[in-house]
Amino acid sequence: MTRLAKLTLALAALTLPALAAAQGKIAVVNLQQAILQSDRAQQELEQVRNQEDYKADKKEFDQLKKELDELVQDFQKDAAVMSQEQQLAARKKLASKQSDLEHVAGKLQAAEQQTGQALLQEMSPMVQEVLRDLIQTEGIGLLLQRESVIHADPGYSITAKVTDKLNQLNAQ
Repeated sequence: MTRLAKLTLALAALTLPALAAAQGKIAVVNLQQAILQSDRAQQELEQVRNQEDYKADKKEFDQLKKELDELVQDFQKDAAVMSQEQQLAARKKLASKQSDLEHVAGKLQAAEQQTGQALLQEMSPMVQEVLRDLIQTEGIGLLLQRESVIHADPGYSITAKVTDKLNQLNAQ
C-alpha cells in the first residue's frame, strides 16, 4: 500500500467519529407508553377503575372467567365419556361463555382506552415540550417512534426519561 493511501485511510478513520458525533445520537421513544406510565395517567386510570360501572363489569368478568375455567376443566375431564350430542352441547356452552367474557372484557378495555386517548390528546403539548428539551440536552440527531423501528437495543430508548420529565412537569 502506498504511503498516500495509508495517510488517506488514517485521516478518514480520524474524521469519521467526529462527523458521527456532529450529527447527534439516535434514540427511540414510545410516546403512548411514556404518557400512560406517568403518575397522572395512572391516577386517571385508577379513577376509572374505581367507578361503580367499571367495578361491576370487573366483578362480572372475574365471575365469567371462573365459570369458563370450570367448564373447560369439566369438558377436558369428561370429554372421553361424553356422547357426540353431549360434546356438542358442551362446546356450545363454552362458546357462549367465551363470547360473554369477550363482551365484558371489551367494555373494560373500552373504558380504559377512552381515558388513555383523552390523556394522549391532553398531554400532547407537554410531551412535545419534553421531547424538545430531551433532544437538546441529550444531543439527539434522530428520534424515532418505537412502533416504527424493527429493532433497537434498550439503551436507545428515552421513554423512561420522557415519563420522568412528564412527572416532574405535572408535579409543578
